[in-house]
Amino acid sequence: VMDADGSNETRLTFQDYNRNPHWSPDGSKIAFKSGRSLGIYVMDADGSNQTSLTSDLAVRSFGPSWSPDGSKIVFYGYRDGLHQIYVMDADGSNQIRLTNTSADEVNPSWSPDGSKIVFESGRDDGWAIYVMDTDGSNQTRLTAGNHSSTEPDWWSN
Repeated sequence: VMDADGSNETRLTFQDYNRNPHWSPDGSKIAFKSGRSLGIYVMDADGSNQTSLTSDLAVRSFGPSWSPDGSKIVFYGYRDGLHQIYVMDADGSNQIRLTNTSADEVNPSWSPDGSKIVFESGRDDGWAIYVMDTDGSNQTRLTAGNHSSTEPDWWSN
């Protein structure tokens, strides 16, 4: 972490392959992908209390994103030969699969109001951006054409 101007840089993890950090809405925690167990971890903002949320699954998990109220984390996991979107409580419990397609589904992100999740899907010819309700229902394609659209995120002013 560092200040917005680049000063006071502080290293928080000391293992290889830690990536995809995402701050909790209240700024007290950071969820991230760790190479330790190929899973999602959460830690306090100062790097302490690093806790695995998905290592018990023995599968690779990536791209955590907190819900706006901080109660849930959406992520994508590699299980059954494909990447699919999952949601869990912020403590790692109650993991639920949201997508179930024959293609990779990756890079989920919560909407600012907490009602939708945007994600990248390979179910069409090339990559497209989809949105769904937080329970996985109403999956709707947002991008048109057969070009690749990747790494969606929300804008909030």
